[in-house]
Amino acid sequence: MASTTAELGRLADEAWEKLDAGDAAGALAAARAGLRAGAPDDVAADLALAEGLALLDLCRFAEARSALEALARDYDDPAAEHALGLLAERRGERREAERRFARARKLAPGDYPPPAVLTPAAFDAAVEAALAELPEPVRRWLENVAIAVEDLPQDDDLLGEDPPHPPTILGIFRGAPLGEKASMDPWSHFPSSVVLYQKNLERYARTREELVEEIRVTLLHEVGHFLGLDEEELEELGLE
Repeated sequence: MASTTAELGRLADEAWEKLDAGDAAGALAAARAGLRAGAPDDVAADLALAEGLALLDLCRFAEARSALEALARDYDDPAAEHALGLLAERRGERREAERRFARARKLAPGDYPPPAVLTPAAFDAAVEAALAELPEPVRRWLENVAIAVEDLPQDDDLLGEDPPHPPTILGIFRGAPLGEKASMDPWSHFPSSVVLYQKNLERYARTREELVEEIRVTLLHEVGHFLGLDEEELEELGLE
């Protein structure tokens, strides 16, 4: 078991590296190992934040809330406040979410600026503009694919993969990729859809221009999944 401050610091670094790499389960394991070892207060706070954010990314929302609220009671941590805002938003507690988001902005205005917001009509127009960029054959393939905009991801969408998608995902492709419709899997015959999550996209961007560009990139990314491209291929195309 880790016992020195240096070893505990390495566990904290490992937790954050894994969290940044999308390995929430690995981040959670490293954070909890450090917490069990009795880290000093400053390192323990860092580990507790990594634990809470990893639980959030793993969609273990009740556990994430408990861990982050405990941290927020003892420390003015903007990341914890922001994450608690995300959790409140998912519960439909709008006033609590706004209170947490405002607290995060006050503590770290550069890290948590107000979201870039579009009206529903302007958001739909940005989606239509992105679709218009696609080659004609791709637009024809998409004729039977619903393009939808929702505020936030549904639990079923997040938990449909193992490990789950984090609740901050910007979009998702539901259905079977092109060319797999004739498979023996009966689910492949359900209508496919591409969904963009407006609140997550607005929070991701800092300006209207960035938001419009991210709508374009996210839409093309999910259309890429419809075409059967994997994450590495999408990254090579600049659509990560």
